[in-house]
Amino acid sequence: MAKAETHTTVRRFLFALFFLSVIAAARAATPAPATSAQRGPAVPASAAAAELSAGDAVILGVIEGVTEFLPISSTGHLIIATHALHLDSEHPLRDAAGQPLWHKKPSVKDPAGVPLTLKLAADTYTVVIQAGAIIAVVLLYWRPILSVFSGLLGRDPAGLRLFRNLVCAFVPVAIIGLALNHWIDVHLFSVGAVIAAQIAGAILMLVIEAWRRRQPAHPEREPVDLTPRQATGIGFMQCLALWPGTSRSMVTIVGGYLAGLSPARAAEFSFLVGLPVLTGAAFVKGAKSGAAMIQVFGWSHVLLGIAVAAVAAAIAVKFLVSFLSRHGLAVFAYYRIALALVLAWFSLR
Repeated sequence: MAKAETHTTVRRFLFALFFLSVIAAARAATPAPATSAQRGPAVPASAAAAELSAGDAVILGVIEGVTEFLPISSTGHLIIATHALHLDSEHPLRDAAGQPLWHKKPSVKDPAGVPLTLKLAADTYTVVIQAGAIIAVVLLYWRPILSVFSGLLGRDPAGLRLFRNLVCAFVPVAIIGLALNHWIDVHLFSVGAVIAAQIAGAILMLVIEAWRRRQPAHPEREPVDLTPRQATGIGFMQCLALWPGTSRSMVTIVGGYLAGLSPARAAEFSFLVGLPVLTGAAFVKGAKSGAAMIQVFGWSHVLLGIAVAAVAAAIAVKFLVSFLSRHGLAVFAYYRIALALVLAWFSLR
């Protein structure tokens, strides 16, 4: 595909995504219709799955898959989507007898307990369906993944170096993410936090992209060529993505730039680093509140979201590597700024 045609294609794609986000923001700004948790005192536990339709599962799966690896923030878009789909109600759900459903029942240690809510289930759902993105990367990058396993068996020195770099990039975000997980859930999962992160991330992208284009040409480096210090630096950059709306893909690509990787190689390292990060996040969130998510949404909706996310992520990954090698990050920065301005306008209404 010619350069002009590629640029036209991505502009159309981002415009379509932007248009859908604007519609989502408009819906989020309107009062939510009464949910089953609000219409009456009793909500049959078996009926709670109706809160998430198959259409909603597909929408969330597409958004997760497309935005997980594009530098525009999957978490930010999913927060917007759950607002728009009115999946953020914090009203306690009740069973057929009118008794509250519990995520954590009251105890001596916690007399108030933690009631089961639609928001709790939806927040868990948007993390768990990252499994689809994990599947996509494994299928597309099975060769370097196989090389890592061969390296661990002593058969591939390059694979062992890649494993070392992935561990160095993963450890910082694992430690800091676990330490701040609850604080982030309480304070940063909001549209306002997403707006600030989108703008801050866009400014960082434009500055780094301008810096990269001024650098002299060097022989292309591979992710296996990173030093442990450089890989760890990318790991600390990745910690910035704990702020919803920042984009894990964006900060790891920026970190790759600073470590001397080309846009395409930085993106590929970002995808591989994402495997342990996304797997860890999905496992921790699933272990913490997965049972509540299944109780509310049911298995079929979760599996549908994962399947859709896998297909969408595979398409997004192939597209991003090709696009970045030609055009860099700037167009995504402008998209983030435009989206942030629209979200700010709706949030202030």
